[in-house]
Amino acid sequence: MPTLEKIVIQDWRNIRLQELEFCPEVNCISGGNGQGKTNLADAIHYLSTVKSAFSPNDKFNFRKGCNAFALGGTYRLDQDSTTHISVKVKDGADKQVSRDGKAYKRISEHIGLIPVVMVSPADSALVSDSADERRRFANLVISQMDPAYLDAVQRYTKLLSQRNALLKSLASGKYGQDDLLDAIDARMESLAQSIWQSRKALAEDLLPRISAIYDTLSGGAEQVGIEYQSDLGRGTLREAFERHSERDRVLGYTTAGVQRDDFLFTLNGTPIRRTGSQGQQKTFLVALKFAQFELMRQNYGFAPILLLDDLFDKLDMARTGELLKMVSGSGFGQIFLTDTDQTRCRRILDSLSASSTYWEASGGEFTKL
Repeated sequence: MPTLEKIVIQDWRNIRLQELEFCPEVNCISGGNGQGKTNLADAIHYLSTVKSAFSPNDKFNFRKGCNAFALGGTYRLDQDSTTHISVKVKDGADKQVSRDGKAYKRISEHIGLIPVVMVSPADSALVSDSADERRRFANLVISQMDPAYLDAVQRYTKLLSQRNALLKSLASGKYGQDDLLDAIDARMESLAQSIWQSRKALAEDLLPRISAIYDTLSGGAEQVGIEYQSDLGRGTLREAFERHSERDRVLGYTTAGVQRDDFLFTLNGTPIRRTGSQGQQKTFLVALKFAQFELMRQNYGFAPILLLDDLFDKLDMARTGELLKMVSGSGFGQIFLTDTDQTRCRRILDSLSASSTYWEASGGEFTKL
């Protein structure tokens, strides 16, 4: 079971240069808003997934006045072995990711080596924002468990870009390229089918786990659901393209396919974004992320690293108590917990029967207490 022993952070958000060592169980980082505790949690997330949990554009991760950042982490893989992961990002240059001093041929080879689950207030976007956020969530979960899925998504996205460029040329009055369009469609179809099957399986695997966790946190007062929506639910990708063919040629881009997929989250049969209170939505999102954790733990055979960012801030005492029972039970590995309330953070650590370290964040610097 991988655990992060040490991290080195340079010019990441408000962190100039920090080297921190962690324990293999619970690590608590407290501090006021804007002091860097969430930035530290996201740096750990980035080392595992090569992506920020918040900013899709790496430029937003540069410290003010800088055009590059670097992250390095030493992980304990098992009792006898460790590995070092290094990430360097510079504006205008290719991202560099290496393991034990050897650069990956493809960055995607790193995804899944160090599984991670992050729970944060930003998860509210999964309910309130567009389908892009929910597809991004599904892609991250599945990609960590299935490298073939990530490859299929990348290849599909590249072909989709080519298809859109071709449709744009057709919309501007250029003709005679129908054969090329058919060839692209044929290559996209098998990829779309594979993506659809993986996402469908994810929704089916998450649903019973979400329901059970939500019941525990809420006392079983409501029924929650998750429904996968896709054009491929009505037939093949080629059939979807045929239905939208005339529209695509007029608009100059593709209006059907798995790039339009969505996941509908429901509360008592209606969309939770419309009928759920803030507390119900928060509880659902926590259940969703802990269901992700359980699914990944089952898939890997060990627990992912768990990042809990301000998780207890807006939960009542009953829900907080139930969550503490969950994370203090067996089956959890290394946990990173951030909190604005130092006293509450201490109380939470005291309630967990685990070894722990405690850090205080201030202005992008971290002091071990």
